[in-house]
Amino acid sequence: MDQAPGSPRGPEDTGPKDARSLPTCYRHPDRETGVRCTRCERPICPECMVDASVGFQCPDCVRSGSGTGHAPDASRPRTLAGGTLTADPRLVSKALIGVNLALFLAQQAVGDRFTDRFTLLGQAYVPLLGSVEGVAEGQWYRLLTSMFLHGSTLHVLFNMLSLWWIGGPLEAALGRARYLALYFLSGLAGSALSYLIAAPNQPSLGASGAIFGLFGATAVLMRRLNQDMRPVVVLLAINLVFTFSPGFNIAWQAHIGGLVAGVVIGYAMVHAPRERRTLVQYGTCALVLAAIIVLALLRTSQLT
Repeated sequence: MDQAPGSPRGPEDTGPKDARSLPTCYRHPDRETGVRCTRCERPICPECMVDASVGFQCPDCVRSGSGTGHAPDASRPRTLAGGTLTADPRLVSKALIGVNLALFLAQQAVGDRFTDRFTLLGQAYVPLLGSVEGVAEGQWYRLLTSMFLHGSTLHVLFNMLSLWWIGGPLEAALGRARYLALYFLSGLAGSALSYLIAAPNQPSLGASGAIFGLFGATAVLMRRLNQDMRPVVVLLAINLVFTFSPGFNIAWQAHIGGLVAGVVIGYAMVHAPRERRTLVQYGTCALVLAAIIVLALLRTSQLT
């Protein structure tokens, strides 16, 4: 007899097992676990664990109330990092891809004048604009806007494929707010390092800094869940080879800045102690933002 979602079940395991293996999570059959929901006794993995007064509960029991005496939405299920589970766990990734593609179309429609106005530039005379432009001239918005511009169709397609492949699962694990903080701070860290190290007249653009931040956070998350890290490590290594290969004209500073920020923020997101989780997570984000501002102020003082 079929059973409706969220209804109590017995202690039977939902995934295949033998005498030598642990049961598998009822929502993620590929993950073994030794933890069970304190109400329905179904096995649950770390991503599905929801804090309860005693032990952990599964998302279905929390969502339905399961005899707690509270409304079903009184205690909403959480992601591994403490974010709220949502109906569409890839919504933010989809929105980011849409914004990047829309601005790339604007670049193609308006031309270089649009790109020159919003790309990352330390300080240089721009002939199309007829003036000295750059972050050092007070145009701090370039640190952000350059994250959504791309130099070619191949450039934007490669970054958007990476955003979809890496960003979607990461968004589901962190929750929307934490994922957005990771994305933007990684991108800004890449921009800040480029601004600090690169020549002031060297333009830089692309979402690669943010993408590398997602790579770094994904590696941290996979290690936290004891999953096979080889695919993401191999992909990251290939990207780093291209980053430092001559002839590709890649702003390696943005990649490294984003990667470092992604690892730091990702570690705080998935390893923060539950009792101080929000404080540790957003406190780390604040420290990374402060470091970005310091780098930008330092470079501005050098150029002015």
